[in-house]
Amino acid sequence: MLIPLKIEGYAHQRFLRGCIMRDRVVIKWGGGLITDKSSLCTPNLEVLNQLASTVAECHAAGQEVILVHGAGSYGHLRAKNWRLNEGHIPGMLQPEGSICSSQRDAVEQVRREMLELNQHVCDVLNEVGISSIVHPPHQWATNTGMNFRGDLGRFNHPNGRKIHITFGDIVEVEGEQRFGILSGDDLVVRLALELPRVKRLVFAIGGVDGLLRVPPEFATEDDLIEIWSPDIEFEGVHQSDIDVTGGIGLKAARGAHVAAHEIEVLMVNGGKPERVLAAMLGNPVRGTIVTNKQ
Repeated sequence: MLIPLKIEGYAHQRFLRGCIMRDRVVIKWGGGLITDKSSLCTPNLEVLNQLASTVAECHAAGQEVILVHGAGSYGHLRAKNWRLNEGHIPGMLQPEGSICSSQRDAVEQVRREMLELNQHVCDVLNEVGISSIVHPPHQWATNTGMNFRGDLGRFNHPNGRKIHITFGDIVEVEGEQRFGILSGDDLVVRLALELPRVKRLVFAIGGVDGLLRVPPEFATEDDLIEIWSPDIEFEGVHQSDIDVTGGIGLKAARGAHVAAHEIEVLMVNGGKPERVLAAMLGNPVRGTIVTNKQ
């Protein structure tokens, strides 16, 4: 069931049918937001259901959504154990307690687990009337970082009452590395910059309202950085014991790169669905505006 989210100053519009060229928003659901990162392969269904409603409301307001989600406990824990972010390591021994027998076996297992998490995402969207067109990166992309190779034209196919979805994944890499992790934070950069009609990029993050001046455990409401540029220091949580990508620091850097191309970039608390929706619609909201201006 679609749960209406009431936003001050937001006049609800019916979904625009037909061939009208709608504005687009790229939204990144953080892996730590939609899963329990401390427990292998555990989704946070309550948050997923709330976020699904924001997508439905955004579509109803006439905007097209491109969704990217992270891995959380579906990718990071196993990838960390097998050092998959480093690529092929000849002769690597099986970590204690692992169900996989080799790095390549772990690669395939993580890919299966990411598809499992993605199915949870598709299921909650389907419950609010949104069908999905899924693009697993290991099927169409190679190499890692912002300069990965892959045809983004697949995200331009007319989608009607559907949304295009992709996610952080393990992809093939040219050369001796053989494979590596293509972060969702790198995917959103290319999607925001290369797809037409993208007006804003939104990072829905877990546990905090945005970028903070002090560590989250010491922060008050006054410590939120409302407008951030790369010359401003901030404190964030990067769970280096399990996280094999760059954490919130990578999100900030990638967001600044996108903002340099005149696209709005915001970070908001993904546990507050009304804020996520407001950010997607371009309405004033508590969070961090990311810029490239110093």
